[in-house]
Amino acid sequence: MKRIAVVTATRAEYGLLSPVIKEFRKQETDDLRIELIVTGTHLSDKYGRTIKEISDRVDHEVEISVASDSELDISKNQAEVLVKFTELFIKEMYDAIVLLGDRYETLAIAVAAGNTRTPVFHLCGGDTTEGALDEWIRHSISKISYLHFVTNEESRKRVIQLGEDPARVFNYGSTSIDNILTVADMSKIEILESVGLSDCRYALCTYHPVTMEGGSVDEQINNFLDAIKVFPELQFIVTKSNADQGGERINVLLDMAEPEIDNLHVFTSLGIRRYLSLMKYSEFVLGNSSSGIIETPAFCIPTVNIGDRQRGRLRTESIINCGESAEEIVKAIRKAMTDEHRTICKKTVSPYGDGHAAELIAKKAVEVAKGRIDLKKKFYDL
Repeated sequence: MKRIAVVTATRAEYGLLSPVIKEFRKQETDDLRIELIVTGTHLSDKYGRTIKEISDRVDHEVEISVASDSELDISKNQAEVLVKFTELFIKEMYDAIVLLGDRYETLAIAVAAGNTRTPVFHLCGGDTTEGALDEWIRHSISKISYLHFVTNEESRKRVIQLGEDPARVFNYGSTSIDNILTVADMSKIEILESVGLSDCRYALCTYHPVTMEGGSVDEQINNFLDAIKVFPELQFIVTKSNADQGGERINVLLDMAEPEIDNLHVFTSLGIRRYLSLMKYSEFVLGNSSSGIIETPAFCIPTVNIGDRQRGRLRTESIINCGESAEEIVKAIRKAMTDEHRTICKKTVSPYGDGHAAELIAKKAVEVAKGRIDLKKKFYDL
C-alpha cells in the first residue's frame, strides 16, 4: 500500500490544503491511504485550538511548543519539531509527505523528511515575501522537495531557477481560488450574525509581524488602530496574528484595544468558510496577510496592503500598497473606497488560476507517489 501524509500546523495553511485533502480522499483505495497530521497552533488553546475546525479524519496529532516571544523560542520550537517528526517518519515510513508554504515549523518538518529519505511534495514554492523570514524558509523547503506545485508562472520560473527539474514543477494555480468558488457560501446577513453584527459596512483585517524588520510591534499596531478610529462608519473585523515572533504581542494589543474602540471586533480564528464569506462582502481587506494579495483580488474588491511583509509577491491593480504610519494607512483606505478604485477592482483578473488546482495537484501527487522516486536529484542548470 502507498501512503501519503498531509501536514498542517496553522489555520491559514489548512484552509489552502483542505481542497487538496478532499481530492485526495476521493482517490483513497485499498492500495492508497492518505493520512492527515495535525500540529502547531491547531493544538494550542492560545491560538483558538483550530483542530476543532478540521472536519476531516485526523490520523496523528503532534504537540509542539508555539511560544514565539524570541528568536530562541523559534529555534527551540524547530528543534522539537525536528525530533518529533523524525520519530514519526521513521515509524510510519510514508511514501511522500505534502507540505505547504513557508513557516519555520514547516522547514523543520521538511528537514525531518530529508533525514528519513521521505519525499516532500511542496505547495506554494517560488513566491517572494521580502519582508518576512518566510522568504528564505520557502526557498529552502523547495530545495528539500522532490515535487513542486506553484501558484503562478513567475513562481514556477523561480523554482526552476533554484535548480529544480522543470518536469517536476507544476503551475496549477492556487487552491485559494478553489475555496472562493466552493467555500464562501454564506450570505452577508448570515455571516455578520455569526460574528455578532447586524447588516453594516465593514473591513476584514489581519496584521502579522514583519519578521525581517526590527521595528516596534507596539508602534505598528498602534498606527493600525489609530487608522481604524478615523472611520467610525465602518466596522473592522480583525483576525488575530499567527505564531511568528511578535505575533503574541500583536494579539495582546488587539485584545487590550477591543473594549476601547467601538468599531473594532477581534477574533482568534474565523475558520476558512466564515473568513472567505466575510471577505466576499467586505468594503476592503486591510493588513499585511497573503490573503489580501491572493484571495481578495479574486473577489474584485480592494486590498490595503500595509508595509513590506508581502513585498515581492505577484499582485494586481486592485491592491493599494502603503507604509506603516497611521496617515499612510488612512490615505490608502480613502483611496480604496473611491468609485474610481472600485471600478479598477471590478476588472481584476486573478493570476492564480481558475479554481481547479486541488484536483490537478492531487492527481499528479498520487501518480508520482505510485511511481519510482529517485531522491538523488540532479541540479538543473539554466
